[in-house]
Amino acid sequence: MSDARDNDVVLALPPSAPRMPRNRFLEGLGRGVLRLGGWRMVGAFPDLPKFVLIAAPHSSNWDGVWGVAVKLGMGVKLSILGKDSLMRVPLLRALLRWQGVIPVDRSSPHGVVGQAVEAIRSADRMWYAMAPEGTRKRVERWRPGFWHIAHDAGVPVVPAYFDYANKVIGIGPPFELTDDMHADIARIQRWYKPFKGRNHDVLQPKD
Repeated sequence: MSDARDNDVVLALPPSAPRMPRNRFLEGLGRGVLRLGGWRMVGAFPDLPKFVLIAAPHSSNWDGVWGVAVKLGMGVKLSILGKDSLMRVPLLRALLRWQGVIPVDRSSPHGVVGQAVEAIRSADRMWYAMAPEGTRKRVERWRPGFWHIAHDAGVPVVPAYFDYANKVIGIGPPFELTDDMHADIARIQRWYKPFKGRNHDVLQPKD
């Protein structure tokens, strides 16, 4: 069964979701921040143990505030990459790993993408999160790293969006990837067309 929540501000987690240890204080804090801001979540997470979660449009530092509030409110464990230098301090290393941060060595011959792929493949459960735009500015092209990671790891891409016009953070259906990177990315970008970020929306691909 999915996790039951005492409100509709955040979504329920499906059985396969990676979870943080239950902490009612942090969950209440995250949901409280969303309530105060007038935000809510819509959609549903797929019941999959592994996928790449992308968030767009990323147009403001406020995206991080609402994103962290969602993460805390749901108690979900999202994995991201972090510099391996941050892991050299034992206490910080333990905290970052607990939060889902994956250490990455940028000098590795396998590259950042290869290390992310290996981390996903070797995990029992991992929702790997990233922003495909790579910046808060409006961009002509998304960075293709998310596609390479999902494609090479053999997992789908699940889109999340910030719709400031309606104060909604939404989760869309999983996108199964083909071997055509440009077509896949264009297909996902078109899916984002209705949603308006704080300062810009997702630039649509040219036909």
